[in-house]
Amino acid sequence: MSLLATLAPHLPYVRRYARALTGDQNVGDAYVRVALEALAAGERTLAPGKSPRVALYHVFHTIWGSTGAQLESRADDAPPAAGADPSARLLRIAPRSRQAFLLTALEGFTPSEAAQILDADFAEVERLIATAQSEIDAELATDVLIIEDEPVIATDIEALARELGHEVVGIAATHAEAIEVAARRRPGLVLADIQLADGSSGVDAAREILSRFDVPVIFITAFPERLLTGERPEPTFLITKPFLPETVKAAIGQALFFHPARNKQAA
Repeated sequence: MSLLATLAPHLPYVRRYARALTGDQNVGDAYVRVALEALAAGERTLAPGKSPRVALYHVFHTIWGSTGAQLESRADDAPPAAGADPSARLLRIAPRSRQAFLLTALEGFTPSEAAQILDADFAEVERLIATAQSEIDAELATDVLIIEDEPVIATDIEALARELGHEVVGIAATHAEAIEVAARRRPGLVLADIQLADGSSGVDAAREILSRFDVPVIFITAFPERLLTGERPEPTFLITKPFLPETVKAAIGQALFFHPARNKQAA
C-alpha cells in the first residue's frame, strides 16, 4: 500500500488537530503539509511499531515541536475575553499540556498513545493532561443543573461539580422539576440521567431545555443503549453508571471547553 493510501484516512483528523493546536487554520494546514512533504521526500519516516495514525501524529509533532511550539509568545498575559472561542482559550495553555489535552480529549487517543506521539512516558502525559484540565476548569466555571432521581448519585455528582468550581443551581428528580429549575436559573451545563423518579424521561427534559437554551448536556446513565438511536439530543458525552469520578470530571471539562456557545452564566 502506498504512503498516501496509508495516511489518507487520517489526514482530515490531523488537520483538525493541527488547527486546534495552533489556533489558526492556515498555520495548522501548513504544518501538516510540511510533515507530509518530509514523509514524501524520505526526510521523515513512519515509526515502526506504531499504528499509521499514531505514527503520522508523531511525525507532525516532531516537526511542530522543533519550530511552532517554540515560536509561540507568552507575552500577552491578558486573560481571554468572556465567551472566547476554544482556540483562544487553548492558546492560553502551555504547548506541551495543550498537546496532551487535545490528543486525548479531541482526537480520542489513549494516554499511552499520546505518550508515543509526544515521546513522553505515561506518567508525564497524565500530569500534562491534569495540568491542562485544571486550567480549563478554573476558567470555565458555570451553573450546573443535575437531573438525577437517586439521591446518593446526585450528591456524588454535585460534589464533583463543586470540586471543579461550578455552582449547582438545582437537582431535579423529574422532568417537570428539571424544566422548572432551568426556567428559573438557566444552566450553563446539564448532567442528566435518562430514567427519572416518576417514570418521566431525562432525555425529554434535556430536549426541552435544548429547545430553549444552547447548553452542553452530559448523560450519565445505566442504560446507554437507549441513547444510541441517532435522534437529538445526540449523546456527544455519555457516561455509563457506575462511573469513575475522573471520567465525570474530564467529560465536564471537555463539554464546556468545546461547546461553541458556552457562557459562564445566562444574561
